[in-house]
Amino acid sequence: MRVPAAARGFTLVELLVALFALSLIAVLSWRGLDGMVRAQQQTEARADDVHSLQVGLAQWRTDLDALVQLPQLTALEWNGRVLRLTRLSATSQAEGVVVVGWSRRSEAGASRWMRWQSPPLTTRGQVEEAWARADAWAQEQAGGDNGSAVALTGLQDWQVFFYRGNAWTNPLSSDATQEPPAAPAGRAPPPGNRTAQLPDGVRIVLTLAPGQAISGDLVDDWVRPTVGGGKSS
Repeated sequence: MRVPAAARGFTLVELLVALFALSLIAVLSWRGLDGMVRAQQQTEARADDVHSLQVGLAQWRTDLDALVQLPQLTALEWNGRVLRLTRLSATSQAEGVVVVGWSRRSEAGASRWMRWQSPPLTTRGQVEEAWARADAWAQEQAGGDNGSAVALTGLQDWQVFFYRGNAWTNPLSSDATQEPPAAPAGRAPPPGNRTAQLPDGVRIVLTLAPGQAISGDLVDDWVRPTVGGGKSS
């Protein structure tokens, strides 16, 4: 007896062809989803790079805006390894001051721009000790671990310039210090022969590591608030 055409099922060949087509569609769909996930991860990583750089530059300017000059103590100095500064505590002026260090250090096998901060300080001795610890931290020596350090962005190199005498100059040049004022008659002169002179501006040139969302040279200028009305570029 002949089976009606409407009652016939799929043949083995037809089932194999259907299964092959479904598996091909599944592979193509998986590749498409995998590509979307990779693209999203790359976008998020680049967004994180940009955010970290923005946070670092914002903190850099905030630190410089909060500079405080204490008697017979250096408020801002670049020694070729680390830029150290003394600033008011961010939480409360009653807590005193903190010493901050900015440097390029190796972190997790990569060179990164990093920031170090001491605990709140209330005495001259504590400030001087924290000043030395910031330098030890920049050299990755023992003694610089008493503080908090944060890695911000990949950095190949960086340069620092101070604005003095209507020109950008090397912070290590001889005009970085000035003689203190003479002591009143009958009084002993203050300790030390020379004190640090605050510049009118600070310029940093960051050579950002390749492979990030932003790479190459980035220049940022900060102007002392009493000179430029508190504006930085």
